[in-house]
Amino acid sequence: MVTSDLISRANPWLNDIVSYIPGKPIDDVARELGLPPEKIVKLASNENPIGPSPKAVAAMTEALTKAHFYPDGGGYHLRMAIAKKFGLDISNVALGNGSNEIIEFMGHAFLTPGDNIVVADHAFVIYKLMAHLFGASAIEVPDPGLTADVDAMIRAITPRTKLIYVANPNNPTGTMVGTVELDRLVKEVPSNVGIVLDEAYYEFLPNPPDTLRYVHETGNVILLRTFSKIQGLASLRIGYGLANPELIKLVAKTRQPFNANAIAQVGAIAGLQDEEHQQKTRDLTLQGVAFLQAGFDKRGLEYVPSSANFVLVKVGDGKAIFEKLLRRGTIVRATGEYKLPEWIRVSVGTMEQNRRFFEDLDAVMAG
Repeated sequence: MVTSDLISRANPWLNDIVSYIPGKPIDDVARELGLPPEKIVKLASNENPIGPSPKAVAAMTEALTKAHFYPDGGGYHLRMAIAKKFGLDISNVALGNGSNEIIEFMGHAFLTPGDNIVVADHAFVIYKLMAHLFGASAIEVPDPGLTADVDAMIRAITPRTKLIYVANPNNPTGTMVGTVELDRLVKEVPSNVGIVLDEAYYEFLPNPPDTLRYVHETGNVILLRTFSKIQGLASLRIGYGLANPELIKLVAKTRQPFNANAIAQVGAIAGLQDEEHQQKTRDLTLQGVAFLQAGFDKRGLEYVPSSANFVLVKVGDGKAIFEKLLRRGTIVRATGEYKLPEWIRVSVGTMEQNRRFFEDLDAVMAG
């Protein structure tokens, strides 16, 4: 194997980064295990089980005829649609190649070697990975009941803390921080520390907290939202951030030109306006969460009551159960990378898929 002296000059903190492992795609499982793709059920990545918004599909199909043009680099029409939806100004909106890219923007804007971020112990792993990418560290704060402890997070702030991340609801636990705790966090965190509220699943909440207030009232809070979940547009990689105009202007300086492609922008506008599809997804999700939790109750399995479109359940050896389910054609998510080796995360599917999951779970748990 050819070695390169160049590698020895790479940023040393990259040596300790473990790449993010996504949920296994259906095609990979079919190829590896020799299973028919149509027989595989994927409940691993918190995707929309009814698919994308039909209005988004129609809009994207039409937009394909203009695929030879570069996209609108400023994302004017999508940013305007988002701003109108939430009673904001276009200057409050930044677009990302998924909301994950805005996490990267925040790193580019604020993190340098020796800095740190504060996160809950079982928070979305990308926050920590992205901090390490910039040579920063992550202060991981215990989260009793697998729910972020905002007071402990506030106490964990050091002079080198640049950002605090709270996913609400949190992935992979499905737990939430309430309005009172969020207000306390925003009030007590120093104004020179950024607060990133990741709200990828907020549309599934019957009564979501009014976090848009923070966009108007503060200069250090940014909300992250996505079109991957309730709109069913995960493959397009389109998300957005909402914040004070000065913060949006700053993070926009860190983005690549044309980071949001034209097909994604058109699809996102249509999906944002498709209230019928969103409500159908929301209803199916609430029904599915209740079905999964009732099934876990019936089987005497400990789980975390969820506010999102998935449920975290304790099964013993999470990796072994994941692999046994995989061989039967049911894909879930093992959570060892989240320091939860005894658990698996199960996304809500259609009711047929949810029933199939329990059939396979019963089979593998029986030995």
